Amino acid sequence: MNIKSANRIVALSSLSADIIAQLDQTKLVGISGSSLFKNDSRFQAIPKVSEGQSPPNLEKIVSLKPDLVIGAAGFSDPILQKLNQLQIPTVSTKINSWQSLEAFTKQIAQAMNVDSAPLLKRYQSLIASKNSRNLSTLVLVSRQPILTPNKNSWAGDLLTQFGAKNVAADLQGKSPIGGYVTLSAERILAANPDILIVVNAEPTLLDSLKKESFWNRLKATKNNQVYVFDYYGLVNPGSLEAIEKACSQLKDILTKQ
Repeated sequence: MNIKSANRIVALSSLSADIIAQLDQTKLVGISGSSLFKNDSRFQAIPKVSEGQSPPNLEKIVSLKPDLVIGAAGFSDPILQKLNQLQIPTVSTKINSWQSLEAFTKQIAQAMNVDSAPLLKRYQSLIASKNSRNLSTLVLVSRQPILTPNKNSWAGDLLTQFGAKNVAADLQGKSPIGGYVTLSAERILAANPDILIVVNAEPTLLDSLKKESFWNRLKATKNNQVYVFDYYGLVNPGSLEAIEKACSQLKDILTKQ
């Protein structure tokens, strides 16, 4: 990131907006609308350059006179390309591990000429004092197909941080979603995890999974070790508050008290 001084930043992802606000809120001049910030007073007066699933509005972004626009790799590529053509500096981020979260925070803090140490210390406090119970764990994020994160995803890396034995960590597949693999019922039964985590990306996912023939045959379901997590925090880091909540849940489940 060769940005010497970023004082007017537009953030096109909720996580980058949150990190910038934590570092120096006065330098955040535009954000993408997010349900995570609906009741967050920090973002109420900041102009929104997009809402819902609509793409960011190029004219709105340009009118804010940003000296840096931060987007998410893949999702923000088209708008970042247009901004580059207009000679507006951009950064594309991919936060799919704890290491990438820390690296991005250091980079953007340097560009903003602020100290990243307090925020990095806050990160470390979330994963400190781990005493893993070394439990085999499976995360399910959808039913058709059944998708689970391997080690190359934010969710997979987060499990690693808490010492979980992610049964899908080393699996590779042809899922269109990077860092995720598809599982068959047979493979789930063969893995037979101690802990089962269901992500509420689909509101009815848990109920629909309960109808699967493998469900009641698993160790986790027999021992009442099934937990529901929010999509934000575990699958999509989303915001620091969402990450903190996911870490707190994982600590409760996976570490000795």
